[in-house]
Amino acid sequence: MTALLKEGSGWRLGWDEARPTFKALVGGKNWAFELTQDEFEAMRSLAQQLAETMAAMATELMPDEQITLEQENQYLWMEADGFHHCYGLRFILLTGRGGEGTWPASVIPELLHGLEHINVF
Repeated sequence: MTALLKEGSGWRLGWDEARPTFKALVGGKNWAFELTQDEFEAMRSLAQQLAETMAAMATELMPDEQITLEQENQYLWMEADGFHHCYGLRFILLTGRGGEGTWPASVIPELLHGLEHINVF
């Protein structure tokens, strides 16, 4: 696989192995920017961790209770905000380049599925 683009309404993920530095593309409805392989893998890992934690919180929260969770690594900070079953994601790049993005709750299931199905070599 050399290049791949996965997208839906309000999100997009791309991967191009042939690119020398910025192999990944992430985007939302009105924004997009490129990530290095390490940044992309860090994003995928944090998004998965937050998804697992939000799901685990289901038994701890009242049906109408919202929660905000944060995770951070050396590459980026990420936040999940909303209900355990319906939340948005926001991230800020921490690697010296400026970058921030937000995905609304309506796109998160498709986005997480897309992140799982881009194989990074």
